[in-house]
Amino acid sequence: MRKFVALLLFTIPALLFAQIKETKEELIAQVKANPSSVETLKTIQRVGGYNPDYKELRKLFKGLDKTVRRSAQGKQFDYYLKRLENSSVGKKAPAITQLTPEGEPFSLSDLRGKYVLIEFWASWCPDCRRENPNLVRTYAEFKDKNFDILGVSFDRKLDDWVAAIEKDKLIWKHISDLQSWQNAAGTLYGVRAIPQNILVDPKGIIVARNLHGEELNAMLRDMLK
Repeated sequence: MRKFVALLLFTIPALLFAQIKETKEELIAQVKANPSSVETLKTIQRVGGYNPDYKELRKLFKGLDKTVRRSAQGKQFDYYLKRLENSSVGKKAPAITQLTPEGEPFSLSDLRGKYVLIEFWASWCPDCRRENPNLVRTYAEFKDKNFDILGVSFDRKLDDWVAAIEKDKLIWKHISDLQSWQNAAGTLYGVRAIPQNILVDPKGIIVARNLHGEELNAMLRDMLK
């Protein structure tokens, strides 16, 4: 799967990651060469790409001038980094409660005691839709082995969300606040690119982030054997 579907850069709604041609080393060089520019914050996020390392991004952020770090954009980026850290492997998964398509509240804690894959996606996201058949197969293999999926949608239109669930035969639990990129759960987990996922163990501890296809299946087979 081409994992870089849509990357949110501050208030820019979506950006195809494939369009970003600079290497990571070139981006880091740009950051270090422009410590006094607020625009450098966007470059730091691009360094992180699809699967950002909060420690690496925090180090780059600390190298910026105080005026940038203390700006409104800098404070926003600092908040993002804290959300990444709080949802990293080994941390307790932040609580999530949103509404199902039927309008009923459902929480991540309702699945406590199982391995849960929190899957961030949207009906309008092409790579999310291409990934769905893999998730269907994963769910079929492990659903009776103490595993479940919780879909968190970045949709804004209820009808589009429901139609995609039905068309792709996604029979696990789904929730959303229908706020697109401003989805509260996505913000809480530092999600700025989709599809993206978080694997949580039965005790509510994050054990992996952004595993897809056979890589995910192999880890589940090992954990659930």
